[in-house]
Amino acid sequence: MSQFENVTVVKAANVYFDGTVISRTVRFADGSEKTPGFMQPGNYELNTAQKENMEIMAGELDVPANSTFRLSIKHTTDYCCSYID
Repeated sequence: MSQFENVTVVKAANVYFDGTVISRTVRFADGSEKTPGFMQPGNYELNTAQKENMEIMAGELDVPANSTFRLSIKHTTDYCCSYID
């Protein structure tokens, strides 16, 4: 999906790693959320409590719940996380 319709967007940004990773929370009518964001080049270690699907505009990656994972970002990257119950 290239755009979201009929959603609520939280104005405050989610800012991580001194601003090199930034996302926004998008809420859907069914109560689900996604966080589209942007990553600058760098190495990041992230944690997640929920299982998530991280869609990278040129691919995608699944992240299991209660995990820590590392990303090595080589080029600026747009992404969108979907959270899975």
